[in-house]
Amino acid sequence: MRFNTEGSHGLGYKLGIKCIIDMKKTINIHIGGMHASKESVIIQTALGSCVAVCLYDPLKQIGGMNHILLPGKPDLKQFDSAARYGVNAMEQLINRIMAIGGNRFQLIAKVFGGAHLFPAISIENGVGKKNVSFVVEFLQMEKIRIISSDIGGHESRKIFFHTDTGDVFVKRISSTFYPKIADREEKMMNKIQKQAEMPAKITLF
Repeated sequence: MRFNTEGSHGLGYKLGIKCIIDMKKTINIHIGGMHASKESVIIQTALGSCVAVCLYDPLKQIGGMNHILLPGKPDLKQFDSAARYGVNAMEQLINRIMAIGGNRFQLIAKVFGGAHLFPAISIENGVGKKNVSFVVEFLQMEKIRIISSDIGGHESRKIFFHTDTGDVFVKRISSTFYPKIADREEKMMNKIQKQAEMPAKITLF
């Protein structure tokens, strides 16, 4: 499900969406963030090349969302950045939903983001496409069905996920604004790269 701030919907439609959002508690998550709830809340985030996965148990009406910066998983030097990586972010989200009563085998997924925001890099080599490919493959391996998605392109997105109904509203952010999100994601990736290059204490178990 998608809403736009322009077009034929008009002011009344926009006010209607605002009223729905104002009636529920809103949780903001950022890069590497994750939240799940069995209460009626709206989880929101802004995405550029990052990907957000919304998981929902329709029988228990429990849902959660993460915000993935990079595909794959971190190495041993990056524990503090672990949740920003795909494998960790997905496992944490699934485990959290199960911990609050969700059924692992009833989960369905909606996937968003993965825009191409760095013109100097080809789309094929871009982080956005790699993030999307990782998430799709992970969900297929875990046998979690993707029922809808809004991925790729060159626009950033703001996501509003309703945990009680599984509905997701997507607001596209015009190209005049997305450089701010792209810059934030690039700074975070550079920070992680620097952390990876620093010496770290490793404990063997």
